Amino acid sequence: MKNKLARLITFLVLVAGIALVVIYRDQLDAAQLEVLMNDAGSAAPLLFMLIYIIGTLFFLPGSVLTLLGGALFGPIWGTFYNLTAATIGAMLSFLASRYLASDWVAKKTGGRMKQLINGVENEGWRFVAFTRLVPFFPFNLLNYALGLTKISFTQYSIATYVCMLPGAIAYTYLGYIGREAATGGEGLIQKAMLALALLAVVSFLPRLIGNLRKGATIDASELKQRLDKNEELLLLDVRTADDYVGEQGHIAGSTLVPLEELEQRIDEIGDFLEKPVITICRTDRKSAKAAQLLAKKGFADVHVARMGMTDWIKNEYPIEK
Repeated sequence: MKNKLARLITFLVLVAGIALVVIYRDQLDAAQLEVLMNDAGSAAPLLFMLIYIIGTLFFLPGSVLTLLGGALFGPIWGTFYNLTAATIGAMLSFLASRYLASDWVAKKTGGRMKQLINGVENEGWRFVAFTRLVPFFPFNLLNYALGLTKISFTQYSIATYVCMLPGAIAYTYLGYIGREAATGGEGLIQKAMLALALLAVVSFLPRLIGNLRKGATIDASELKQRLDKNEELLLLDVRTADDYVGEQGHIAGSTLVPLEELEQRIDEIGDFLEKPVITICRTDRKSAKAAQLLAKKGFADVHVARMGMTDWIKNEYPIEK
């Protein structure tokens, strides 16, 4: 009884806090927070981290706090305070979710949540690392969502801290540069160029990680062998519906999702998040774009059928129309 009451109270506090933040988030004033930090004196770092932790729990926009951390404490200490506070907030969100909803995990099916749970169960900390480097889930929501999975708290915490470091460095430094620009600091041009370089690296990470997770191309003969072995894979045809039943036809057992619709229909193939996916089109232009998109969305084993249906037909393999 006491345990249920404690859960209920915790849940109500979280709901109330999130609701207040949603209602008053437009009134979040970085200038007022800066005044508060200045008044705190030597206790400013601890106060700032406490605010950041609470903000993470209650869905406060972390970007504002991260930029403020860089402006107040500089690129080095600012990064440390931002990263540490964000990680502690993420850990507390994770624990709150697991404590409040651990019995509910088995009932969570479908959509992005199913993809998330399947990804974590198959890859563990590596999937957490991927989501931190390539945030296709909102940060605050992801913290709670990962609490619904079976990953260990230790693996979650370490992967979160380490893999959020690149973004923390970039955005903290950006906040520091903003402060320098406002106060007329020295070497502003050089510092601004460094900030832009850091942001470029962070923005390039999704493509880099996507390419690392995307498998090599395969030719028609290898594709035929894998299909003949009845491997559990998804052969994803990304041509148009007309092309699918047109002159070239299609391969038996393939699934049609046109490239133009793929991102909107990504949940339809969520069961293959950690299973082999082979994309195919007329040659391999559309299928290569589809493979890159799937890799960015977290699909771990994506391959491209080299020269697609053209090569398949050249080898005189069977087709359907």
